[in-house]
Amino acid sequence: MKILIHPDAERAADCVAELIAARLRTEPATNLGLATGGTMEAVYARLIAAYRGGQVSFAGATSFNLDEYVGLPPDHPCSYWRYMREHLFDHVDLTDTHLPHGDAADAEVEAARYEAAIVAAGDIGLQLLGLGANGHIGFNEPTSSLSSLTRIKTLTRSTREANARYFERFEDVPRHAITMGIGTIMRADEVVLLAYGAGKVDAVAAMIEGPVSAACPASVLQMHRKVTVVIDEAAAKGLKLRAYYDEVHPDGGEALL
Repeated sequence: MKILIHPDAERAADCVAELIAARLRTEPATNLGLATGGTMEAVYARLIAAYRGGQVSFAGATSFNLDEYVGLPPDHPCSYWRYMREHLFDHVDLTDTHLPHGDAADAEVEAARYEAAIVAAGDIGLQLLGLGANGHIGFNEPTSSLSSLTRIKTLTRSTREANARYFERFEDVPRHAITMGIGTIMRADEVVLLAYGAGKVDAVAAMIEGPVSAACPASVLQMHRKVTVVIDEAAAKGLKLRAYYDEVHPDGGEALL
């Protein structure tokens, strides 16, 4: 893992946006694996600004999102289809976009179809990830198989509570989602994970320095051949080897980007 620690969330988001833009400049036909949630809004805002400034184009890229709630149609205000249109797709020249259909007649069939589509496209080139407070990536909750493929997952109460702010009532938050599996994510050529804030301290420490275990799904990234973890000072507080990470990549590795 390459661990890049920045002073604050804003600088961390700058770093992640530049990593994505750099990949698109060198490999315009990249298959992007995209994520949703509040953590990613700043990243997408920066990519939109870079696109409008002529610094990056998405025209040759294809995107596959990590997940979608079971039961929500694409036009639902809380669907990830809607999120992606509002926060990225409607503002850049990315047209070849893919997300699972949460309202499919058979969610298991849809999950298998989505996995097959990722494989047919040649798998993910750069996978963008957030990190759940319980260590989940995508919607791969604790105890998920570390070799799992795209499938249906039951969401933990803590995950539903974290996402309840997007819904009118907690009871409206779906209990299931279609998510890329951990095995699917691990096939990506490159992974970039962004996490910030004190609420992610324990998950960040378990992911980077803990044992590889289904109890913290993100810990499997220790086994990936090319992972960049971008965090802020608040999220880095639990790292025992912090001094070493600073020595290897001082100032968040900015001189190396």
